[in-house]
Amino acid sequence: MKPHGLHHIHQRKRKKENVHPYPSKDKWIYLLDKFLIFVAVLAPLMTLPQILRIIQEQSAAGVSLLTWILFTLFTIPWILYGIVHKEKPIIISYVLWFLADLAVVILALMY
Repeated sequence: MKPHGLHHIHQRKRKKENVHPYPSKDKWIYLLDKFLIFVAVLAPLMTLPQILRIIQEQSAAGVSLLTWILFTLFTIPWILYGIVHKEKPIIISYVLWFLADLAVVILALMY
């Protein structure tokens, strides 16, 4: 089965089967966990060029409002999932994605 970002479901199996503890005591896995926090913050910043373009050109021509609304709405279940499972990288990333996507939606509606 391909990895799909839902590895958190398997934490219960880890505890039951006594596999890797979380956070991992292995330094490489621990570093990967910490790197993911960095990625969680950095990835949503990739929306900035779209936001800046709309502001500079004062036009949202070519921006699909429906797509950005759906992007915004689909972050909400991920935020809730992160909160329920207490997964800081998911919470951070998807709150930032929500804010960035919402900014594009608001700007598209303004222009």
